[in-house]
Amino acid sequence: MSDALNQEATPPDPATLLSLDDIADCLADAFEDGEGATIAAAMAAVAAAPGLGELAAAVGMPRDALHAALTAEEFNLDLTLEIMKVVDLHMSGGRA
Repeated sequence: MSDALNQEATPPDPATLLSLDDIADCLADAFEDGEGATIAAAMAAVAAAPGLGELAAAVGMPRDALHAALTAEEFNLDLTLEIMKVVDLHMSGGRA
């Protein structure tokens, strides 16, 4: 698990999420943890991340629309599944 999610009270730092790989690591850790609060904190960090545009392109939606969905904390199942697919595809090469 990444340091960003090891401490339950400390949300991931959006500034460290510079690329799709960084975002995939963060979200994979959150999904693995399985706690709603952890996943919500990770999604909020991703919404503010410099690499958000890469995730938006990978899920096939405009950056602004993805940002709005993530900051509204109203994740519909379709969007969540699309994000999880991107994370899974990115992580299938193995994690360090």
